[in-house]
Amino acid sequence: MSAPHPPPPAGGARRILAAAARPHEIASEAFTRLWARWTTVEEPRGFLFVTAANIVRDHWRKLERERRAVRRATSEAAVRPHTEQTDPSVRLLVQSLPERLRVPILLHYYADMPIREVSALTGRKEGTVKADLHAARELLRVHLRRSLDHTP
Repeated sequence: MSAPHPPPPAGGARRILAAAARPHEIASEAFTRLWARWTTVEEPRGFLFVTAANIVRDHWRKLERERRAVRRATSEAAVRPHTEQTDPSVRLLVQSLPERLRVPILLHYYADMPIREVSALTGRKEGTVKADLHAARELLRVHLRRSLDHTP
């Protein structure tokens, strides 16, 4: 009896892609990278498998970094000291925004994410994210003007 053989790279790649959130995009990207290196790749099936696995791993890592950024941003808002309530700083004003407006502000301006990524992370359309950012900036502008007008 012979030793069991590992699944062929194409089968393994199918399983990796099935577990991924965007299998068609990942497969297309892997084939595009293969095509760009076609003359130098000795084993195309192995190259596709490793490339697809790397793309999926990079995608999962990016998602985890985004989740940590959101958790960090929302936990910082919950841990603020009570003595700072009267401080008219921008940070405190951002923390006082409703979550619907605060999350896009934190992701876009503090985590330096493009609107496209904020849209993907929050599950909102890019136009909605832009409108929320605009509304948040307007609220911040009004609050800052009020706090500056009342400063002795």
